[in-house]
Amino acid sequence: MKSINKNAMNFNTPLTKVFLALFGLLIILTGSSFTNGSKPEPPNSDIKEKIHRFFMSKRYKKALVTIHNLDSINGVLRNDTTEYGIKYRKLDASYSDLNNKYSELNTKQIQMIADHNHQKKVINDLNAKYDELQNATLTNTEKMNIALKSKEEELKERERKLKEMQSVINRQDSITNALNSIVKNALLGFKTDELSVEMKNGKVYVSMRDKLLFKSGSADVEEKGKDALKKLVDVLNKNQDVDILVEGHTDNVPIKTDTYKDNWDLSVSRATSIVRVLTVDDKMNPKRVTASGRGEYFPVASNQTPEGKARNRRTEIILSPKLDELMKMLGSK
Repeated sequence: MKSINKNAMNFNTPLTKVFLALFGLLIILTGSSFTNGSKPEPPNSDIKEKIHRFFMSKRYKKALVTIHNLDSINGVLRNDTTEYGIKYRKLDASYSDLNNKYSELNTKQIQMIADHNHQKKVINDLNAKYDELQNATLTNTEKMNIALKSKEEELKERERKLKEMQSVINRQDSITNALNSIVKNALLGFKTDELSVEMKNGKVYVSMRDKLLFKSGSADVEEKGKDALKKLVDVLNKNQDVDILVEGHTDNVPIKTDTYKDNWDLSVSRATSIVRVLTVDDKMNPKRVTASGRGEYFPVASNQTPEGKARNRRTEIILSPKLDELMKMLGSK
């Protein structure tokens, strides 16, 4: 029997133990004899031989393999059953949670439907009241529609005039730009510290320093200054739709002579002298020109430095394209 135990399959599994126990019991019951209905007799040698042959047979070994396989399958099934049990309990818990949430949502949905029906009733009541008010105020509505139509036509007319005015302004800006370029080209021969040309506020500013036009404390125009003014007049006589304003400016150094009481008096006298050169010497139409003295009250630089004072001692000739067309449009509003 020892050789059988060495070569056989594992006998320690529960099913194998049960099988061997039953099989042994079967052999004892079938192989033993009883005498006189009392003591059993040991099995004869024939039975022992049969048992030995059975344990050595292929059928027995195959049965052992089958039992082992069944035992393995049983273990797998037991593990699967445990795992599925865990999963089932989790799913059952999830189902219970979802079912509770569904019940809550269902309750909320019922409440929302009730609220919706209430709101619908409120809206219907308001619509009914609105219809009543609309029928009662139909005459007033018609009056308002007539008034609105009138206002709409008025706004359209104003919009049309505004577009026309914008067109005129654009045209004026175009003229100013062209005039700025022409004047700059005409006065290219003079240094930047003698005169400058710039465009601002829709006008062209020709700023001439005193060193170009006058001697200190004098209002008599120097020859070099007259040359610059002549070149400017040549341009302006070709552009008749331009108004000219001549402004005299000084620094803040006080002046008091037999001829001039103060800087303001000097600035007016210098502006007037420039106007005389433009109109008398260069034959410009006097109706186009205005003289103005600003004294020391409109500086373009600080009077704390000699350079700043030199910049402030200047005469500005301001060229403005005529706005007659725009003024007419404004007057017709």
